[in-house]
Amino acid sequence: MARLRRKACVALFLFTLFVFGTLMGLRTLKPSEGFSDLAPGLELMAGVGGKVDRRSASSGVAVSPGNTRVNAGDTKASLSNSGQDKGIFYDVHIFYYMWYGNPQLDGKYMHWDHVLVPHWDPKIAASYPTGRHTPPDDIGSSFYPELGPYSSREPEVLESHMEQIEAAGAGVVVVSWYPPGLSDDNGEPTEDIVPAILEAAHRHSLKVTFHLQPYRGRSDQSVHENIKYIIDRYGDHGAFYRFATNTGKVLPLFYIYDSYLTPPEAWSELLSSTGSHSLRGTPYDGVFVALIVEERHKHDILAGGFDGMYTYFASNGFSFGSSHQNWKAVKAFCDGNNLLFVPSVGPGYIDTSIRPWNNHNTRNRVNGRYYETALQAALNVRPELVSITSFNEWHEGTQIERATPKKTVTRLYLDYQPHAPELYLELTRRWAEQFSKEKEQWLM
Repeated sequence: MARLRRKACVALFLFTLFVFGTLMGLRTLKPSEGFSDLAPGLELMAGVGGKVDRRSASSGVAVSPGNTRVNAGDTKASLSNSGQDKGIFYDVHIFYYMWYGNPQLDGKYMHWDHVLVPHWDPKIAASYPTGRHTPPDDIGSSFYPELGPYSSREPEVLESHMEQIEAAGAGVVVVSWYPPGLSDDNGEPTEDIVPAILEAAHRHSLKVTFHLQPYRGRSDQSVHENIKYIIDRYGDHGAFYRFATNTGKVLPLFYIYDSYLTPPEAWSELLSSTGSHSLRGTPYDGVFVALIVEERHKHDILAGGFDGMYTYFASNGFSFGSSHQNWKAVKAFCDGNNLLFVPSVGPGYIDTSIRPWNNHNTRNRVNGRYYETALQAALNVRPELVSITSFNEWHEGTQIERATPKKTVTRLYLDYQPHAPELYLELTRRWAEQFSKEKEQWLM
């Protein structure tokens, strides 16, 4: 009898263990309780090291007649970008980082040697390691790039990146951008790399647009100067991305990261037609897309005069905006207020290589299932655009760039096995094609 009880206990224990493991796996496929316990660190995590933690317009874009959001005379653009070329989909945007460096081209490692970001609570911080990574074997990522710890300035790297993005079918490269002479806390200025990115993108029929990052002293007035600089310097390039509106206007599109750090009243001076230094109706007008993190931000975005909102974060449940379950309501708000909604999807999330205390926001890739779940959630709300976080944000483990298995004496990196390094490029192309097909049905 005692033996039977022991067997029953062992069986019960094993069953409990199986159920627990299954639940932990499923956790990666649905929203968590949210990001309230992470909120105090949002400003610290703005941009890694600051972040929580066209061909020409006339030929590169197609207007879909079914979208009629733009009012007559209104420069607010409800835009469609469903035109495609050689299997490239210009309504699929992908966030791109050009802040990496190595000794061969830059004299030192940049970003691969990322600092271990301390928790904002000293008591919690004391329980975790400090210092920084020591490449090439120890880098600030849980995955290891197939190209190794590369420099963003290397022509062969840029060519490989654009080849991979073209293979994935994503048509618009969204470059993380700081003004000349400025950078995030962990790197050096990179604005001078933009011309090379434009040239490489152009060779692959890709377009380039800009993801304006927060920097010390950023304001509505400084952003006015940033927009003028970008359009004056790059606006005539064949790879410079523009949207065609259904009013016949063709306008550049800009993503504004951490837009909530500037009050809506200030943004309104820049983005409303009556603002003191308005861009509206000028040669520097555009489509300006703000970041929605908290629910209240949707009202601030509307009041600030923005044309739309995007969600950025690849960790489902991390913020209100990044929670798939909220996208239907956000899209309805945007539809009712003549705004563009751009959900951001990612293949997973893990940033514990640079924030070792942030394990609760990790989202397991589940061999691509997490990515497919996110992509389906985006398609379900019928957006005009989808953005991908990211091509190569290695610190946060959101990259779809090719990764390679690697093991050192002290580290075992994650990888895409049992699948090939191209897994996430292939998944992206499959879903971009599906997005295009579904969009044709929506507009019939």
